Amino acid sequence: MDQYYGYLFAHVMKHDYGRLYYSISADGLHWKLINDGKRIIGEEYYGHPDITRGHDGRFYLLGGGDPVITIWVSDNLITWKKWLDYDPDVPNAVGFRKGIKHHGAPKCFYDSESSQYVMTWHSPSKEPVAEEPERVWSSMRTFYVLSKDMLHFSEPKRLFDFSFATIDVIIRKEGNKYYAFIKDERWADLSCPTGKTIRMSYSDNLLGPYTEPSLPISPNWREAPTLIQKLDGSQWYLYYEEYPGMSYGCSTAKKLSGDWYNLQWQSYEVPKGVRHGGMIAITEKEYKDLMSIYGNIQE
Repeated sequence: MDQYYGYLFAHVMKHDYGRLYYSISADGLHWKLINDGKRIIGEEYYGHPDITRGHDGRFYLLGGGDPVITIWVSDNLITWKKWLDYDPDVPNAVGFRKGIKHHGAPKCFYDSESSQYVMTWHSPSKEPVAEEPERVWSSMRTFYVLSKDMLHFSEPKRLFDFSFATIDVIIRKEGNKYYAFIKDERWADLSCPTGKTIRMSYSDNLLGPYTEPSLPISPNWREAPTLIQKLDGSQWYLYYEEYPGMSYGCSTAKKLSGDWYNLQWQSYEVPKGVRHGGMIAITEKEYKDLMSIYGNIQE
């Protein structure tokens, strides 16, 4: 982590859901909303932002999801251009049927070992019903595609063998193992105490099979995990949202395998109203360029 200087948090806001905003941090714990609290991209962008540092030195930003996943590209995190619309053929996946075009919260991880991207999202097998809101969420499953260039993609496949609903999956690697952080999307009650929590699975291979998920890392009613490593490499910070837009929690561990501990709320600061997004480490030049362009901090 020596080449990095700070962190960028690309996210949406409770009052302007789906639009792109930036917060920045020097230590990964204390975040400030920049650009005077205004959008980074105007009406063109909509979604749950997730930024990946690409194989070609550029950045890829995901959004959309209903009905297609939108991909944006940037050389500098400042100027973004629409790259393409990607429409996964989920209805061809086993157990899923035509007519449901929901690709929720797409995330991306670049695996340097295999020189390919894995993009994940969640899709339901059941249509939403107004009088039964959990029907669609309990049918969510996590899918993935692979790509070498973020232009051409493999056929969508299920990522996990789990029999329960999972959403908001992010994948990271440490050592020779891959770690998947998921939201257990089952309803939380006495019969399912792990429902609506963040849990972790691991595998020796990028595509699994992944282990059965760990005990919860977060309290119940948390979602949208995002993960960064401390600049000196000594520990990890896992953030997750208490929804809808209540606050952010943070857990820490020396290694991705755990043990994970909840940080006291006095230890970190996330701007009020911040919702779903992703964090990445940035270089000193990237940090200073962002502050030069968007440095008006909203207090």
